[in-house]
Amino acid sequence: QAQLVESGGGSVQAGDSLRLSCVTSGRTFGLKCMGWFRQAPGKEREFVAAINYSGGRTYYAESVEGRFTISRDNTKNTVYLQMNSLKPEDTAVYFCQIGQTSQGMGADNVQGPASIFDSWGPGTRVTVSS
Repeated sequence: QAQLVESGGGSVQAGDSLRLSCVTSGRTFGLKCMGWFRQAPGKEREFVAAINYSGGRTYYAESVEGRFTISRDNTKNTVYLQMNSLKPEDTAVYFCQIGQTSQGMGADNVQGPASIFDSWGPGTRVTVSS
């Protein structure tokens, strides 16, 4: 099973930016959609963003649209999440995940949801203070 290792989290002020990275050991990285999810304290894990296998299509949760940008480098087996204009409500542990198809996180739902995945990396914590 592919390993996922997230990095780049930290503690920042509202309005700051962070760039998250996720490296995977999976040999099918370039064939699969990749996505980011997050889990805030006391809340369920939720979809944040996804990018299809080629990088030609991206999808975002409404709460991050216009502030976050997902990208990928298939030569490095890495997916990124550029987070700008961070808000306190963005505070969460962020996880990356390999999609079930080339175009979406789930077979029937581009956003997954998170519950369809059994294995996760350790995540990277993002804390945004006001």
